[in-house]
Amino acid sequence: MDLSALNISAGTLFASLIWGTIGFGFFIYGKKQSAFIPMLSGLALIGISYFIASPLYMSLVAIGILVVMWVLIKRG
Repeated sequence: MDLSALNISAGTLFASLIWGTIGFGFFIYGKKQSAFIPMLSGLALIGISYFIASPLYMSLVAIGILVVMWVLIKRG
């Protein structure tokens, strides 16, 4: 299948791979530790590649999710 027909760039695929992998790691960590915040953040990181096509905006949203997760964990 031709990726140009799907309107997917190499940058989008790479960003999806990176943020999806990080999200999967947080999801597994949250599930094993019974920690809701990392598990939910992991699902959000996995899901953003379905809704955001731009690698720049995808990365900005992913960094935002990670910052929010860090703040929520620090607050207890």
